[in-house]
Amino acid sequence: MHRYQILIEYLGTNFKGWQIQKKDKTIQGFIQKSISKLLKEKINLTGSGRTDTGVHAIEQSAHFDCKKKIINLSKFLKSLNYFLNNHDIAILKVKKKNNKFHSRFSAKQRIYKYIIINRLGNPIIDKKRAWHITKELNINLMKKGAKKLIGTKDFSTFRSSSCGAKNPVRTMKTVQVKSKKNKIEIRFKSQSFLQQQVRSMVGCLKYLGENKWNIKKFETVIKSKKRDLCAPPAPPHGLFLEKVIY
Repeated sequence: MHRYQILIEYLGTNFKGWQIQKKDKTIQGFIQKSISKLLKEKINLTGSGRTDTGVHAIEQSAHFDCKKKIINLSKFLKSLNYFLNNHDIAILKVKKKNNKFHSRFSAKQRIYKYIIINRLGNPIIDKKRAWHITKELNINLMKKGAKKLIGTKDFSTFRSSSCGAKNPVRTMKTVQVKSKKNKIEIRFKSQSFLQQQVRSMVGCLKYLGENKWNIKKFETVIKSKKRDLCAPPAPPHGLFLEKVIY
């Protein structure tokens, strides 16, 4: 068997998330079907991780195995994009890998980016690609809150009730809040994340920005490990899987 890695960009708006489902249109399902059709053999596509309904990717990573070696990778890339171009999916690269490579288990770090448009006027260009918040946010307080999320902690407060992870402890390498004009970008870097963790952390940082919470309250919420104390999660359409590092 021959193993290949693909790097994928997609808009998640019209999909029911990454993971393949029987009835609904998903990104994994659509790409898997397209590759199988192109190679004339049934393949299974494995992603670096799931993205929820409405979440986007700037560079998702996945791999598949096939019986025949793909001789011309550039031709394969062109043909695959022909199938996908009208469906908000683009394959950026195809790479030949050895069988030890695994898109999920070989990943050392994952970077997620969340975008907030902070102004009165509706976002037009960033519609369905950012969270629109009209109340002016306290960026300095959000930055202070971001620092409290860095390190190895029990992130139970931020996991969804349906999260299947056995261990809620994660190590956040970096959490950065950057603001330019009316656009706020929050980046999270970790080896892995719990289900809904990023969106839940963004929701809590928003509470800080709105001055609903102070830093002391924010720290109490983190340490509580109680989901019911968490702020409502940020909507999915502002979230992007930016990069998977191997």
